[in-house]
Amino acid sequence: MSRRERGPEPGPGGAEVAAEDAEPESPDQCLSLLPWDRFSAWLHCVCVVGFDLELGQAVEVIYPPHSKLTDKEKTNICYLSFPDSNSGCLGDTQFCFRFRRSPGRKVSLCCFLDQLDRELPVYLKKDSAYYYGYVYFRQVRDKSLKRGYFQKSLVLISKLPYVHLFRTMLKQIAPEYFEKNEAFLEAVCSDIDRWPPPVPGKVLQLPLMGLIMKLRIPTYRDKPGTTAIVQNMHQADAQISMALPTVHEVDLFRCFCPVFFHIQMLWELVLLGEPLVVMAPSPAESSETVLALVSCISPLKYCSDFRPYFTIHDSEFKEYTTRTQAPPSVILGVTNPFFAKTLQHWPHIIRIGDIKLPGEVPKQVKVKKLKNLKTLDSKPGVYTSYKPYLNKDEEIVKQLQKGVQQKRPTEAQSVILRRYFLELTESFIIPLERYVASLMPLQKCISPWKSPPQLRQFSQDDFMKTLDKAGPQLTSGLKGDWIGLYRHFLKSPNFDGWFRSRQKEMTQKLEALHLEALCNENLVFWSQKHTEVETVDLVLKLKNKLLQADREHLPVKADTLKKLQTHINDIILALPDDLQDILLKTGTT
Repeated sequence: MSRRERGPEPGPGGAEVAAEDAEPESPDQCLSLLPWDRFSAWLHCVCVVGFDLELGQAVEVIYPPHSKLTDKEKTNICYLSFPDSNSGCLGDTQFCFRFRRSPGRKVSLCCFLDQLDRELPVYLKKDSAYYYGYVYFRQVRDKSLKRGYFQKSLVLISKLPYVHLFRTMLKQIAPEYFEKNEAFLEAVCSDIDRWPPPVPGKVLQLPLMGLIMKLRIPTYRDKPGTTAIVQNMHQADAQISMALPTVHEVDLFRCFCPVFFHIQMLWELVLLGEPLVVMAPSPAESSETVLALVSCISPLKYCSDFRPYFTIHDSEFKEYTTRTQAPPSVILGVTNPFFAKTLQHWPHIIRIGDIKLPGEVPKQVKVKKLKNLKTLDSKPGVYTSYKPYLNKDEEIVKQLQKGVQQKRPTEAQSVILRRYFLELTESFIIPLERYVASLMPLQKCISPWKSPPQLRQFSQDDFMKTLDKAGPQLTSGLKGDWIGLYRHFLKSPNFDGWFRSRQKEMTQKLEALHLEALCNENLVFWSQKHTEVETVDLVLKLKNKLLQADREHLPVKADTLKKLQTHINDIILALPDDLQDILLKTGTT
């Protein structure tokens, strides 16, 4: 149901951040946008998947009609848009999936969207190799049909991981679409093509069939654990306004409730990029649980593959279920009983029953041995032989249990749980951040006349030595084998992804400092003391530096770039006329 003129909501951690100072969208950004470009900034396409007695699942409609999907992508969408037959999902079901995008397709708007992507926190940056599919599936009895059931899915295909936004959208439009069909879908897509671009940090107003959704996409500058409050303004034209408290978060407590005695162990398994399978009774439960697991190490980005809903028809089925090699670093959400046998060799399996809002304190569930997992009907629990590195934090369990007894709202429980995960992740990552920052050369080592210095190499031994005085004990009271946890983490895809990102940032910072050092020199005076050949060489190098700053979006002030351009112009003007003409026309590589 739509919420009329709802007041502000506190964000995770209870912090309230003013979001009304957002700047309006700049007109020059939008004037260059062509028809369907605005739509493409949010969605790749909208699909309708139906069931044909002869063909099985089939894509009936793709909108806009010019949207391109390969045959492999269409096949994946078909199978992933319907629950497995054993799920017995009668009525309406919402879930999401993620699948590999076929390589080689060029994207219009690429530069513009990349620019927006740079403003996002690392865990919300899009992965160009994957699409998300957001599904609204309806299955109802219909005697007029041969099969006796109406079965259809409305699916939004997007590169954006904004699960809450797209779930809210589908809730609004799918029921009406099933009544009105294509003309309604066309009107929805026309509305989306009027949306402003998904600019992080701004309060966006998104019209959708008479409703206005208001939201704010986070930026990397936001303090982790806070969510900006989007105020509902009075609508002069009496349109219904809905403020979304988040674009991407799932109901964390509801997802972890069946296994919340083991949340700390699950955090370790996700942090270390261990192979994990979530076996659930329906795609709704499997997809929400996988997304909750991936988000539990935020603000770290989960760098391996994850599939909120995975089927035996998936194009990566053989790759991920082979027994000829160790299971890959991936989190799979499955519902088909066949997987209980196929994935028996996987080291960590989470079996969940129906997720219901907890009305009573869940019973203590012990970690079970993998050999006890015979079928998908096995009892809910965590099946693994993994021994956690850290001692169990009893406080968080007590706090959540008390919340259940006091009938604390599930949103409030999720806030507590999200803050707990955030503090645990930050305690773990701060020592690494501190050590990696020490690999940066000192500013006095940066000379304008030499190439920028290199970062020092990461040394595991040197890092471990810092933990005695500057380890996680400074911010966390948890005891245990932190050193063992770090050793394991340093071999994981999550460390590799995190370190590459930090390395890139620091290298760009060195390039920016080098540019500033050049700007502070009297380059015209230098050129007067050197030969024409050396001066021309300097001009070409400086031009390349400017191009690099633009191409790699180096963290350089605009004034620095203007100053450098002035230096270049002054040097050129001091040269003979024939050289001036050549250098003014010469581009850079």
